[in-house]
Amino acid sequence: MSVFSRFTGRLAGVGRLALAATLAAPVVALTVGAPPAAALENGLALTPQMGFNDWNAYGCAVSESLIKSTALAMHDNGMQAAGYAYVNIDDCWMTSARDSAGRLVPDPAKFPDGISGTAAYVHSLGLKLGIYEDGGTATCAGYPGSLGHETTDANTFAAWGVDYLKYDNCNNQGVSARTRYTAMRDALAATGRPILFSLCNWGEESVWTWGAPVGNSWRTTGDISASFASMVSTFHGNAGLAPYAGPGHWNDPDMLEIGNNGMSPTENRSEFSLWAEMAAPLLAGTDIAGASAETLNVLTNRNVIAVDQDSLGRQGTLVSSVNGLDVLAKPLANGDVSVVLFNETGSAATISTTAAAIGKTGASAYTLTDLWSGGTSSTTGDISASVEAHGVVMYRVSGGATGAAPSGGVHALGAGSCLDVPNFATTQGTQVEIWTCNSGPNQIWTRTPSGQLTVYSGDSTRCLDAYDNRTAPGTKVEIWPCNGGENQRWTFNADGTVTGAQSGLCLDVTGAETANGTAVELWTCNGGGNQQWSLG
Repeated sequence: MSVFSRFTGRLAGVGRLALAATLAAPVVALTVGAPPAAALENGLALTPQMGFNDWNAYGCAVSESLIKSTALAMHDNGMQAAGYAYVNIDDCWMTSARDSAGRLVPDPAKFPDGISGTAAYVHSLGLKLGIYEDGGTATCAGYPGSLGHETTDANTFAAWGVDYLKYDNCNNQGVSARTRYTAMRDALAATGRPILFSLCNWGEESVWTWGAPVGNSWRTTGDISASFASMVSTFHGNAGLAPYAGPGHWNDPDMLEIGNNGMSPTENRSEFSLWAEMAAPLLAGTDIAGASAETLNVLTNRNVIAVDQDSLGRQGTLVSSVNGLDVLAKPLANGDVSVVLFNETGSAATISTTAAAIGKTGASAYTLTDLWSGGTSSTTGDISASVEAHGVVMYRVSGGATGAAPSGGVHALGAGSCLDVPNFATTQGTQVEIWTCNSGPNQIWTRTPSGQLTVYSGDSTRCLDAYDNRTAPGTKVEIWPCNGGENQRWTFNADGTVTGAQSGLCLDVTGAETANGTAVELWTCNGGGNQQWSLG
């Protein structure tokens, strides 16, 4: 262990993150990966926003009549009653040039009553209106952007009665997203009108590390499409970012594709369940006025919506992910835990976990409520179901006590600690260790679909790696730039062990020690407590 590690371990009352910042070690890495700041103080999105956006179903074919008919349908078909509040206009709503005063102009053919007239109608139904703009010189479809016009445009939106701004990232002239999005945040705040601010910079620049005081939500991935493969990829891109989400500031894995004919009914239920479990914004992107009963039944499942809208505001995390069989857990405000068993594979499979693994303890029996069928059952601790291909089973688990929410870390169960990169290092070859869980960026690991475990983000991304491709017991486990090697692939097994794909050996806390700073290595699998791990 380094002098820095020994020094920090002896300081009382000073967190490692704070001390590292004080000593100014890798300042850039700490700035990029620090835990999120306080949420944007506009009082909005205390639970994830719910509503409609026209882009997925209509593209540039937006109009006043479409927005009004959608709002009326939401008012009448149960969506508004289920919690959907925003009716959002996407790109292509404006003319190709500003007016003589430099203001944006609604296309008079598409919006004969203007945005203010459309907003008045939407408001008359008890709903709210959202609009789209871009933080560059032009929108993604080529219409005038807001870069350099933030104050004028914010004042225009406020005067029109806009309640929500989706702010895109095209044609940004190389100006950092943080600079551009902060400028619009300040302009919106200066209007005095509450306007929910949705950052749409596609997950670039590690937006989750700085987005909380800037916007109410931020896109964590590229654009989704109406296919199961796209949905799964988007899910994995968002699932590891739970520590950055909370009331007023949410990870956004993009709009829902439910009802757009690219996925089966089973896959639609999976998307809705996963988005709710991840406390994601629920923005329907389909033809609402013409939606089928099946589509509306998914979009208005109040048991699942209650998980998304839970006031505790925790994003669910992966408890385990083995060969396309995933378990996610989300603690809820009343002490229950929502559990999703997700089968990514093409065949039905049994997926299992336990009450202890999801943070439940202290009861002789737990009640499981199936949030899709409504049925209930009880268990003494095992949670298991046969899950159809591409499907989910989603339970609300009640009874007993609920421990601390998962932190997004890899937990060493025997030591009660987390897998940790010492001193927030990014240097290749740094051996990993265990340390008291603190949700620091050096403890947040993301499991990729190919079986890698990554830490940090952007240019600093590192993979968990078996040193020098070695396969002998005692091999150092370290961080290294990701290269796709077999020595960087890991399997989370049902018995709690984590094995290296190349070696078949188990991830092991050296000597079964429990002290902070104990090194992690590969060792012959033996079932010991120092080889038991959980993800999430």
